[in-house]
Amino acid sequence: MRPISSVPTSAFRSRRVGGLLSLGALLISTAAWADPIATVERNGSFVSVEAYAPNIVRVTISTDRAEATAAPGPGPNAKPDAAGWARRSDAGADVFTSSALALTVEAQPWPKAPSQMERYFAPSLPPVAVTVRGGDGTLLTRMTGWEMAPHTVNDEKTFRVGAQFAAPTDEHYYGLGQNQEGVLDLRGRTIDCRHNYDAPAGETVCVPFMVTNKGYGIVWDNPSQTTVSPGLHGTTHWQSNVGERVSFFVISGKTTDELYAGYARLTGATPLPPKAAFGLLQSKARYETQAELLGVAEGYRSRGLPLDAMVLDWFHWTRMGQMDIDHTYFPDPKGMNAKLKAMGMHSIISVWPRYEPESRYFDMLANKGWLLHEKDGSVVNGLPIRSDRTGGLIDTTNPDARAWYWDRIRDNIVSQGFDWIWLDETEPDLVPDGHYFSIGSGDRYHNVFPLLHTTSVAEGSARDRPTMRNLILARAAYLGAQRNGALFWSSDIQATWEALKRQVPTGLDFTATGIPYWGSDIGGWQWPNGPKAERPVLVDPAGATAMAPGYTDYPELFVRWFGYSVFTPTLRIHGQRPGTALWEYGTAAEPLLADFLRLRYTLMPYIYALGRKTYESNAPMMRALFMDFPNDPKVANMGDEYMFGSAFLVAPVTDQGVTHRSVYLPAGADWYDYWTNARHSGGQTIDAVAPISRIPLFVRAGSIIPMGVQVPSTATAQKLSEIRVYPGADGNFTLYDDDGVTNAYREGKGAGKTGGGGVKSALHWDDRAGRLTASGPLPTGQAVAGLVKIVGRP
Repeated sequence: MRPISSVPTSAFRSRRVGGLLSLGALLISTAAWADPIATVERNGSFVSVEAYAPNIVRVTISTDRAEATAAPGPGPNAKPDAAGWARRSDAGADVFTSSALALTVEAQPWPKAPSQMERYFAPSLPPVAVTVRGGDGTLLTRMTGWEMAPHTVNDEKTFRVGAQFAAPTDEHYYGLGQNQEGVLDLRGRTIDCRHNYDAPAGETVCVPFMVTNKGYGIVWDNPSQTTVSPGLHGTTHWQSNVGERVSFFVISGKTTDELYAGYARLTGATPLPPKAAFGLLQSKARYETQAELLGVAEGYRSRGLPLDAMVLDWFHWTRMGQMDIDHTYFPDPKGMNAKLKAMGMHSIISVWPRYEPESRYFDMLANKGWLLHEKDGSVVNGLPIRSDRTGGLIDTTNPDARAWYWDRIRDNIVSQGFDWIWLDETEPDLVPDGHYFSIGSGDRYHNVFPLLHTTSVAEGSARDRPTMRNLILARAAYLGAQRNGALFWSSDIQATWEALKRQVPTGLDFTATGIPYWGSDIGGWQWPNGPKAERPVLVDPAGATAMAPGYTDYPELFVRWFGYSVFTPTLRIHGQRPGTALWEYGTAAEPLLADFLRLRYTLMPYIYALGRKTYESNAPMMRALFMDFPNDPKVANMGDEYMFGSAFLVAPVTDQGVTHRSVYLPAGADWYDYWTNARHSGGQTIDAVAPISRIPLFVRAGSIIPMGVQVPSTATAQKLSEIRVYPGADGNFTLYDDDGVTNAYREGKGAGKTGGGGVKSALHWDDRAGRLTASGPLPTGQAVAGLVKIVGRP
């Protein structure tokens, strides 16, 4: 086998679309690409095999050799690495092997003369079949066919491309971004993998990475609108609307976490967010004045409620595209942010990618061609649905436009003391189909915008604020978007019980995509307007101002939603209603919400340590049960329960007026009721008591949970109140802490004397000896001995 060797930039093969350099060339123009391990021919079909790690391999198929050997599309940013791979021939087949994978491009005999029926139905492509096995020989998957059907899209002659894979009856599928249909397992469904704000069940977000329970995942390398039918009629079918090749990656792993580590190696690691990102983020659509925003912040402090960030949403500007702050309503943004910082809070501000024709930057952006445009160069202005009539979309697929965009954010907004940026409309909301980006048609690159748009702030912040940890709120994602430090949420969902029920499997599939940080607008974004309650209301709505008086069960809904969100990666209140703060849901709801909020901050040492683990491994902290219990078939499609880290089994209540729910406790572990400490064997379904003050919550035996004292925000150093141990099995947990705001965590610095560097302490529970030990000093400087509390023992 000849080694992979670098080739000069001049050797790149790039496609020009409408006279524009392709995105693949733009993304790799500063780094040398590499030849594949080999490109083999199958009677006119070219198949390139390219390795990225022992457990990551890319297959590219086309009738054009240049297409088959070209670089991947947007998203993957790793360089090929064929170390440890070998190639051999076997009865006409080409076999590529590593310690983790064996990929066979099967032999294809010369086609015989077609029969009468085949003359009518004969495929035009020379057939290709590819088999992938694990290092131990176990069959992972088999690509049984591929397709390239010519058609014209947006005046461009192109192909509809796709591939079919065998689908065993016991194979299950997860991921593909965000689909709010309310079902976890994708098997037997057809997923419309495209960014679509107007999807009937709630916004869809396409991240074409799908994992299975068979030890592998597939990254589909095509950013156009794609449909995926996993396990439908015995086949998994991928099909993209625009392309000249079939390109996909296979990632293998003995555990799902190995799949997510492979995804991060291929598309970029997930940074550790600022510690404030794990605390409460308070938002509203919208705070109309500086006084209103500060009044809410002061309301939290006066009530002794913890809060980490105030969020300023849209229309704080003088007009769309001015990229300013209206001093009529926000007369002193610097002073406002200084007051927030004095209270130990951060600030996040929404920045939209839209520019009205009358705004100060519109003409310049239009003249430079930096707005989404028609083929003749005219600007696309507004959206012909939803009464959206104005505003051009900045084209951040253009690197010059990306740089300009961040510079204006830095100079006009960050300079006013705001900490982090909320990039809204990252689908983009101005649908690109039929129009043009700088890199090509919006149809060809339908799904790529959120990756490149968030890159603008990620790269700009890294350059101009190198020591400050970045955070971006974003409404859509694509392959690799996790590397930009974005926190994603499920968009402008309804404020109903049905919407809450759908959030649980929606979030689990999103994190199963390899993008760990997801949440929802607590209480729903749309105006609270649900159907009449069918059961007695559990929370008296007296005093509530968050909704119209007729929605009597909305405070109950909000309490259930908030309790669920305490156990999601991010905790953000937001919505289009008169009030959103905790005390605006009524006098009965406020103490319930306060208790849930304090529980979140009690668990902050545990949660922040999970964030560090995610940074190191890309393993999500919100985990569908199939990830941790692969040998329990009962959890394959269980989308209403999940693990939060290694310890907590969470079973949200998503029905109105109920005070019990059935909870399945996975086999292979014993479980403790968090509220009562009662111990249960795994592998059974129990009836869990669920008064409005509790979310059904269970802890796996062998868990170690560090708990903190109450603090007003993560800006205050938090001592541990106890280290709780749930006996019944040996256990391990790595406690971690750092300054929470700088990038020193990346440098691997040790003790707190280095300033921002973090401190780790590996905790081990020896169940037989009944002893907890630590590998070194705790990050808080406290002694372990006085903190340990063993559940069930005096």
